[in-house]
Amino acid sequence: MVLMVSEEVREAIAAARPVVALESTIIAHGLPRPRNLQVALELEAAVRREGAVPATIAVLDGRPRVGLDKGQLERVAGEDGIRKLGHRDLPLAVAAGASGATTVSATALLAALAGIRVFATGGLGGVHRQWTVTQDESADLGLLARTRITVVCAGVKSILDVPATLQRLETLGVAVAGYGTDRFPGFYLSDSGHPVDWRLDSPAQVAKVMRAQDALGGPESALIVANPVPEEEQLDPGLHARVLDEALRACEAEGVTGQAVTPFLLDHLVRHTDGASLAANLAAVRGNVRLAARVAASWAAGE
Repeated sequence: MVLMVSEEVREAIAAARPVVALESTIIAHGLPRPRNLQVALELEAAVRREGAVPATIAVLDGRPRVGLDKGQLERVAGEDGIRKLGHRDLPLAVAAGASGATTVSATALLAALAGIRVFATGGLGGVHRQWTVTQDESADLGLLARTRITVVCAGVKSILDVPATLQRLETLGVAVAGYGTDRFPGFYLSDSGHPVDWRLDSPAQVAKVMRAQDALGGPESALIVANPVPEEEQLDPGLHARVLDEALRACEAEGVTGQAVTPFLLDHLVRHTDGASLAANLAAVRGNVRLAARVAASWAAGE
């Protein structure tokens, strides 16, 4: 088979023990070296502390891998030329023998193919601002509309058009619930300014929704559990608004388009908030990883 599942992850899945999928783009493209490797190991350790098995996902030498050992994590974190792979890129990367870090869409697809039901990430992609002009929408949304996986995230990246993204998720039939909140999180911010229709307050409640998805037998769509970064760890809302406005104007002035937009804006935020946006991002990811492990444990226990 093309898909390579580590022995630890394969045994956990076979024994119906809790497993949490983790993306690798944050390691290869989201953090500076050597901090990226430290964070990758920290996130895996956080999953283990909650009693679950981490399954970091990447493509190495044309082989999609679900569950990486330390040496493979070191390659993703330190090797030059690691590509950024969405789900559409996977067959090309496999055929070319390429190595790449997986985005939300590629991670969710490979996790589901391996039999993993819970996935933790930072913020989802979505509909970009000025969509009516650019038609720029993340592949995450379409993939989640046809992939049965539970994604614990801090909402969608705040550089996006949040209300348009929520509308698109509704159109695609992707279930969205706030975790411990009636408001949709804003990635760096606890509250994007927009409500959610449903709220879940415990891992057992999330697992109950997952079982209901299966029992109903409807479309194979995802469940998004939107878990806000704690208010005390969020980016200052005033600073966020000012720097994001500057970043958007700089992006337009420099003619940045397509896949380059998100990394450009996120890098601008990191540099012009003196790293505060990165700290908020990591706080959100850590919280999502812990919650995802607890959800996976409830799911495995049949709670």
